[in-house]
Amino acid sequence: MNTTLAAAAAATQSATNFSDILKNSVLNNFASDISLSKILITLGIAFVIGLFIYLLYKRIFSGVLYSKSFNVSLIGMTMITAVVIIAINSNLVLSLGMVGALSIVRFRTPIKDPTDLIFLFWAAVAGIVTGAGFFTLAIIGSIIVGLVLFFFVKGKTAEAPYLLVVNCDSDATEQQVHKQVSSAVKRYNVKQKTVTGGNVELTLELRLRDDSSSFVNRLTELNGVRNAVLISYNGDYVS
Repeated sequence: MNTTLAAAAAATQSATNFSDILKNSVLNNFASDISLSKILITLGIAFVIGLFIYLLYKRIFSGVLYSKSFNVSLIGMTMITAVVIIAINSNLVLSLGMVGALSIVRFRTPIKDPTDLIFLFWAAVAGIVTGAGFFTLAIIGSIIVGLVLFFFVKGKTAEAPYLLVVNCDSDATEQQVHKQVSSAVKRYNVKQKTVTGGNVELTLELRLRDDSSSFVNRLTELNGVRNAVLISYNGDYVS
């Protein structure tokens, strides 16, 4: 009987100790006082990491239109996320309230390039890790991610796709255009053909040979060719 009581008392004491340890661990992770030095150091590191993301995005951007406002927002996202995490770490009740408030935020800006989504997520994660105080992880992780993106995004194939839009007046002229293009570029394929009264519009996707676009000038000299336009694009085509 005494052995049973002793075992029960020991189990109760163990559960109490575990509960106290868990409570103390939670409470110790939330410091009500945030030192000014910690805020400045955290924001400084967040700014440096955000600036690194900004410069890398500008360096490896390969789309058609570069958006400086989007790139600058990456710095802002890194720093703002760090501020939010600092506030969450300072107060348990505030952290629960902010989680609920932030859960209703919806971003409806369309992301056309998957690489932009990677940079957005990278900026948010860098701000979270920096705000949590894991400065070494944030810095080393950002350097590794930056190197991976630089070599894989910037080091992709040099054969940039182009769109050639040609307007001509007949089938015979169209055949001459195909013959001229096939001899001037590495390869091409027809993306779209639109025929209206007295006009044939061709949209061709092609890869240039030696980055030379002088064949477009020769196309416009063909009889029956009204105009020819060469456009650089990122490989996504919508008819």
